[in-house]
Amino acid sequence: MTPREHLGTARVPGGAELRLFRRGADFMIVLDRSELMNSRMRGSEEALATMTIARLRDPKAPRLLIGGYGMGFTLRAALAALGRDAHVTVAELVPEILAWARGPMAALTAGCLDDPRVRLVETDVAEAIGDLSGAWDAILLDVDNGPDGLVRAANDRLYSREGLARAKAALRPGGVLAIWSAAPDAPFARRLAQAGFAVEEVAVRARENGKGPRHVIWFARKRSGES
Repeated sequence: MTPREHLGTARVPGGAELRLFRRGADFMIVLDRSELMNSRMRGSEEALATMTIARLRDPKAPRLLIGGYGMGFTLRAALAALGRDAHVTVAELVPEILAWARGPMAALTAGCLDDPRVRLVETDVAEAIGDLSGAWDAILLDVDNGPDGLVRAANDRLYSREGLARAKAALRPGGVLAIWSAAPDAPFARRLAQAGFAVEEVAVRARENGKGPRHVIWFARKRSGES
């Protein structure tokens, strides 16, 4: 077996250490002993983008917020599905992730960070959501392995009642909050419903070919009559 090559290390602000590895043509980002991302497993991250966009009520010129960048699977899939008038903001907290995207993973990145539809902000996605009102048609979250602060404890606020209320306020009427998870989480699904969202839970395979582990995406829609 080809040995793994360690390419870089990054410290998540207020959180854990991430390491980038390469084995042959494959890349892996590892947290402690857990593999957070692998370039061979992109199907559900791409589905986070394509299935969200398919649920938009007016997809002609939507405004999307993606947190975070990861290996760019969600961003690239979104750009492929969106028209030229779309606007996509990517919030990435860890600057090394973006350096890796432009460095050792440049072929994988395929220029998506330089797309004129993309605005890149090096910040916590919770700060990007902030107290904005009606700013986004969709907010796509893939910053942990599920709705808990695995990478950093501060991410818990994204999935709290207060965090969900802020995300809901930041969406336009009919907008979608989409959250990726490695596994189901019934209490969180109930919390989404209690926050007033119309909730849809979809199981998606990890690989593009429909194989691999089952991941979960929640699509939480802000009801049309809400401001």
